[in-house]
Amino acid sequence: MEFHEKLQQLRKQKQLTQEQLANELYVSRTAVSKWESGKGYPNIESLKCISRLFSVTIDDLLSGEELIVLAEAENRTNINSITHLIYGLLDVFTILFIFLPLYGQPDGDHIRSVTLFSYYESESIRLVYFILLILICVWGVAQLILRSLQLEKALKIFRLGSFLLHSIAILIFIMTRQPYITAFSFLLLIIKTILLVKQAKWQNT
Repeated sequence: MEFHEKLQQLRKQKQLTQEQLANELYVSRTAVSKWESGKGYPNIESLKCISRLFSVTIDDLLSGEELIVLAEAENRTNINSITHLIYGLLDVFTILFIFLPLYGQPDGDHIRSVTLFSYYESESIRLVYFILLILICVWGVAQLILRSLQLEKALKIFRLGSFLLHSIAILIFIMTRQPYITAFSFLLLIIKTILLVKQAKWQNT
């Protein structure tokens, strides 16, 4: 007997509806329905709650093969969660580029490195820098919020948007001849690319 059949049997023996079981486990009725139809497995925490509720062991609930499937799914979820966390934090930390002396400002025959607050060569370019960096930071905050809400589909869209925003920022920094901020931004973009590649490899193994 597979997990979804066992869960259905245990629920009926305890004379619980799917709604009541969902309330006991602090999950949605849709989640219980999904588990009972064999379209998915609960996470480890929910599995422990099921085990306690019905006074059975996890080994009784899942076969060896099902345990492997669950462990792999949990592993993928954890990898995605960590990747989204790092992506969000990298974008939030971009706000530091406003305060670091990464912008070249002509000073007679020399070029001084100044913060964005002290950069006055071009007010319009300075404004564009401010808007870009604040937008990337806000984008990062949004990613962290979506991660806490576990909205995977929205996170994928925001991650792509983060990558595009960062690429646009680098192009603008290059066009306005700002080597220091370009180098730091490019380094962050490389880290993001490595994360994406590694995430794809982990999910395919």
